[in-house]
Amino acid sequence: MDQAQAELLDFSKPFDVSLLDSVVQSAFSPTSPTRAAANTVLMTIQENPSMWTRADSILESPLASLHSRYFALQVLTAAIRTRWKVMPEEQREGVKGYVVGKVINMSGDENTMGSKEERVFLGKLNLTLIGILKQEWPQSWPSFIPDLCGSSKTSELLCENNMAILKLLSEEVFDFGRGEMTSGKVKRMKESLNQEFSQIYQLCEFILSHSRRESLIQVTLSTLQRFLTWIPLGFIFQTSLIHTLLDTFFPVPSYRSNALLCLTEIATLTDLEPQYDTLFQSMFIKFMARMNEVFPPNTNLKDNWDNMKETEQVFIQRLALFLTGFLKYPQGFAGPD
Repeated sequence: MDQAQAELLDFSKPFDVSLLDSVVQSAFSPTSPTRAAANTVLMTIQENPSMWTRADSILESPLASLHSRYFALQVLTAAIRTRWKVMPEEQREGVKGYVVGKVINMSGDENTMGSKEERVFLGKLNLTLIGILKQEWPQSWPSFIPDLCGSSKTSELLCENNMAILKLLSEEVFDFGRGEMTSGKVKRMKESLNQEFSQIYQLCEFILSHSRRESLIQVTLSTLQRFLTWIPLGFIFQTSLIHTLLDTFFPVPSYRSNALLCLTEIATLTDLEPQYDTLFQSMFIKFMARMNEVFPPNTNLKDNWDNMKETEQVFIQRLALFLTGFLKYPQGFAGPD
């Protein structure tokens, strides 16, 4: 293992991916007598400040196992998080171009999108891209949102992954980003998302109106749910969004649960102007009419619970969240009585 470590850290010759694979295999094998030593080697080479320059060699090698590819991606992601500011601009642009190209190639490949392992790896690669965005966007990468929205209309496969990236970006900016970014950086990212959201909404609207690909529609609904907590209210109440959720997707069993999550986010909005009261009333009345189609008035949910499928039970739980959330903040129904 000492010899393997020395060879893997010898930057004067091409990287030996097969050797890395053998070390990784030992590290992940519970019966390997060299498991502890192999883990030490991996930790040592991962900590080397130049190791990230080998990441593309590993990721592009047909010899690399899935575990080795994960190792390379972990090294690259750590370098983006800790060394980005000290990298020369040429290297930063090289890393950015490589990651973007890798994401596009993988997400546009039907074989990749059809493989569970590859989809999980693509999800990790998306997070690496988010790490770059947290460093570069919006000030040094102002074209990111327009570029992503534009490319989404060229391929449903690519569009599906782009929606997943937008969902991750929203979560990082509005939910999880404060621990890794300054308040000023978070503020700038929020402002940019708000300013450019019209392009994102138009993309979502285009997908929900034209696509028949179920996985794309599901990820779009799931992404919309994340957006609904922060987008300008005009995109909710001055568009056809509520109508689309209630009349197009809620009646379809496969989309009903995700549509309900979106409706719940809308129903639990607070501190709104009285002008929206009638819109909430209309939404609630229409929703209850739709519910009568799903569960007729004589349905006994309690007695049928044990015989329900898991998806049906999840829907009932989400329905409870919608009703309790809506009635907790009864916009349009509050009054002197």
